[in-house]
Amino acid sequence: MKTLEKITLIIYSNIMLILSIILCLLVFGWLDMDLVGNMVYRIIVGETSSKILLGVSIVFILLSIKCIFFDATSKEQIKERQGVLLENESGKLMISKETIENLVNSVALNFQSAEDVTTKVELDKENNVNVYVNLVVSSDAVIKDLSANLQTKIKEKIKRATDLEVKEVNITVKKVAPKKEEEQA
Repeated sequence: MKTLEKITLIIYSNIMLILSIILCLLVFGWLDMDLVGNMVYRIIVGETSSKILLGVSIVFILLSIKCIFFDATSKEQIKERQGVLLENESGKLMISKETIENLVNSVALNFQSAEDVTTKVELDKENNVNVYVNLVVSSDAVIKDLSANLQTKIKEKIKRATDLEVKEVNITVKKVAPKKEEEQA
């Protein structure tokens, strides 16, 4: 959100808060209706205050119309959410975040000691990839070796499949799965 929109939203929120408090006070009878009516009348009739009130009202009307009919999300932000757009002389290629996440999941699940995996991918403005992996590992896993091997394999797979640079592969071991007891015959 742009700075001007943030400032306007803060002002608008404060005005709505004040109006809501005044209405509550009027409903409960803690504020005299004649007093509020006289203040509003002076603001509307006053030469300077009426012009300020008119200007603020027009700004809020325009901002309301903008918020209702125009999406604040830029095309660049939409592309960042979707994935990476690669271009060459032959055309364009969109690689979605979901595709990269699926690549990471397939690499992780190829490791025997990885029981379950969830992945999140973030892209920066230079199309560098940051990967966040949550793992459930088997009880016999050597976590340090598994994570080092997994980080290397994920980087290699993404580079080979998409030609994108992987900046970071962050692994969180969420749980160690209990040993599966083999059924005895």
